[in-house]
Amino acid sequence: MMTRRLPFQLLAVGIVAVLAAGCKQDEAKTPSPTEVPGGTAKAEAGKPVQLAFVTNNASDYWTIARAGVNKATKEDPSITVDFRMPANGTAAEQKQIFDDLLAKGIQGIAISPKDPANQVEMINGAAKKALIFTQDSDAANTDRACYIGTNNVDAGKQAGEEIKKACPQGGKIMFFVGSKDAQNAKERYDGIQEALKGSNIKTVDIRTDEADHAKAKSNVADAIVANPDLVCLVGLWSYNGPAIHNALKDSNKLNKIKIVCFDEEDETLAGVRDGSISATIVQQPFEFGYQAVKEMAKYIRGDKSGIPATKQNFIPTKVITKATVEEFAANLKKQRAGG
Repeated sequence: MMTRRLPFQLLAVGIVAVLAAGCKQDEAKTPSPTEVPGGTAKAEAGKPVQLAFVTNNASDYWTIARAGVNKATKEDPSITVDFRMPANGTAAEQKQIFDDLLAKGIQGIAISPKDPANQVEMINGAAKKALIFTQDSDAANTDRACYIGTNNVDAGKQAGEEIKKACPQGGKIMFFVGSKDAQNAKERYDGIQEALKGSNIKTVDIRTDEADHAKAKSNVADAIVANPDLVCLVGLWSYNGPAIHNALKDSNKLNKIKIVCFDEEDETLAGVRDGSISATIVQQPFEFGYQAVKEMAKYIRGDKSGIPATKQNFIPTKVITKATVEEFAANLKKQRAGG
């Protein structure tokens, strides 16, 4: 009896071994969900990818970034992007947006964090569920995969040089921004201060408005009354330039106090054109939107070649003055139309 059972037992053992080997081969072919940070498995080329782009306020500045996003999705219709602009520009709103996007199963989010020092938990938690990029303003001490945007320290240095040109005799200046806690605001301010070292230009204060445009203007009006000897006002966020310009115009002090600011809102460019704004340092928000979408989609599909070792992809800034504003405005118009 034992001799008759032996062949059958050997055959059974052989079948089990073959099945086990086949299972191991199948397991080896299955991509691990951790191949892409956030637990997103590799997607095949052309497979639909769901992304989101989250701003830090509702400024017109972001319409340019949106044009870049639109260009990326037109080039690759398999990519969809949920573009979100928090109405009040608060960190709490960004948290609500993150929660909503993650609940919908979004695969990647590019965010301009409002308060990166206090948003570490939010970003790190999201990075366990989706791919997280930062854009415009970084959060380097988080698990974000990459930053795409301006080197804000260098941009601040450019602004500092323009302040010195506008105020060759020195004097007192004041800063205006939505939030001092945003990384881009901190770095721009630091870059300006570095450029001003050794000059006769002194900073009086920095006033914040929490992205409230009415408050941004009233901050300027109050500042020039309390400090009649100011020689230059500096706007660190996009809408601060127009707010400063309009406040000075209402006070009949336009062209009497110099203005240096950031970004390319229409009112800012108009001020540069007529000489009432000495210079504006422009970023390339179109590229923020375009490159963030393209690189996130590539990353999710398994191609990380676009991510530098530093995990920072800097987009150069430009100084726009009366001599260069027309050419810049024409190119900007083309970008908006093309997006």
